[in-house]
Amino acid sequence: MKLENRQTDSLDALALSLFASRMDALCDDMGMVLRNTAFSPNIRDRLDYSCAVFDARGELCAQAAHIPVHLGSMAFAMRGIVERMAWREGDQVILNDPFLGGTHLPDVTLIAPVFVADELQGFVVNRAHHADIGADTPGSMPVSSRLEEEGLVVEPVHLMRQGHLVESVWMRILGATRSPRTAEGDISAQLSANRTGVRRLQAIVAGQGREQYQQGLAALNAYGQRMARSALARIPHGEYRFKDFLDDDGQGHEDLLLKVCVKVNDQGVHVDFSGSAAQVQGNVNCPLSVTAAGVYYVFRCLMPPQTPACAGAFHDISLHAPEGCLLNARPPAAVAAGNVETSTRVVDLVMGALAQALPGEIPAASHGSMNNLAMGSARRGEGWDYYETMGGGMGAGPQGGGLSAVQTHMTNTLNTPVEVLEQQYPLRVRRYAIRRNSGGKGQMCGGHGLVREFEFLQDAEISLLTERRRHRPWGLDGGEAGAAGVNRLNSEILPGKCHRRVRKGDRLCIETPGGGGWGRTGRKY
Repeated sequence: MKLENRQTDSLDALALSLFASRMDALCDDMGMVLRNTAFSPNIRDRLDYSCAVFDARGELCAQAAHIPVHLGSMAFAMRGIVERMAWREGDQVILNDPFLGGTHLPDVTLIAPVFVADELQGFVVNRAHHADIGADTPGSMPVSSRLEEEGLVVEPVHLMRQGHLVESVWMRILGATRSPRTAEGDISAQLSANRTGVRRLQAIVAGQGREQYQQGLAALNAYGQRMARSALARIPHGEYRFKDFLDDDGQGHEDLLLKVCVKVNDQGVHVDFSGSAAQVQGNVNCPLSVTAAGVYYVFRCLMPPQTPACAGAFHDISLHAPEGCLLNARPPAAVAAGNVETSTRVVDLVMGALAQALPGEIPAASHGSMNNLAMGSARRGEGWDYYETMGGGMGAGPQGGGLSAVQTHMTNTLNTPVEVLEQQYPLRVRRYAIRRNSGGKGQMCGGHGLVREFEFLQDAEISLLTERRRHRPWGLDGGEAGAAGVNRLNSEILPGKCHRRVRKGDRLCIETPGGGGWGRTGRKY
């Protein structure tokens, strides 16, 4: 790829930096409103949400440092949503359909247009994970085989029209949940976050003037593209291939092959997933937007920290996955685990390929699973839903060992504090600790996973969607693989993906995988 030193923007460095910071701060403000006004621990405590700003064509302008799988998928799919809908001031569109701009059904997206002097200037967007979106099993993360089993499917539709609530849409969504009050509080928080974003962006545009604002966006994208090109230019030209596996799909299909070829040339980077497994009966399928999120994330990690999160930064990165394969599934494929588990494996694939191009820079595989646990009760009058992801070991690299018991790559959530968990739900956390000796050995050792053990204080149901229970996180340059994860109910070892009914007094223990090691032990570098 040819680097151009030609100046393509009209802002000086200081003005551009201030412009970028104001756009980022706008996203942070939206996130703060969403966090402070949400009802559910999933949003308020775990911070399972994301906020971003797009231009009038649906191109990414800015995003907060929230959840990579949310933000990358929005950046890929937003243009199609913008073109699909008619927009007026005061509108807000809601959606969760994975094949029309969403990721999986629990991730509910709200989009609001921003008008200044009756002219469309852009959009503010937030996406948040709801623990109840109407699936039959509590937590709305079932071991499913069709999309409709995962909950209510909401195609892009107006929830607000010119400032007025569309009651039929509102009641349809609340009516699908077991806890309408919680759903009402969380969606109201999302509406409020977007209203905050609209006001902030209107103030920026009005303060600078529409022409100057558009110049700022052009300068931001040009700068982002220059920064990205400088990072991509460090990758030697060539083709780099890698393969990895998903353990299973929860429906009896095991060892699902995923393949990638990363092609680097003067035109940029093209990532091709041809040869990957066809879509399957289980829910590890994902729409192309989720696959794109994993690809964008890896290359964003190679860019300088100051690279703005805008469309220009990803202009020279393209991807292909054959339609109907596991990484570009057709509806009505089940996708609940695709967003959380398969997206993480996409990261492993692309990083494994790039390790050949950039030896000594790419770390070993991290724990490779969000270790999803959904649980609750559907009993009338006693219903509750809870969902969480759990950290594990980070892969080691040439600069040092991996961190232990942390979220990695496609997720960036916190754990729910034990005090909040035990106060709000009929659960007791019996153990929460680092899983010693689970990191892969090497000159630099992989991080350790964690152990989290729950005791149920009343009968309930659980759903597990976990990976790296059979295929361990790989090491690099002679480093050993991290330990596989283990799910245990009392004394029974559970499959990686399963649904179970539990009784009062039962104990569920999740031991998450460790990260891969880097470098052969005792070898001198």
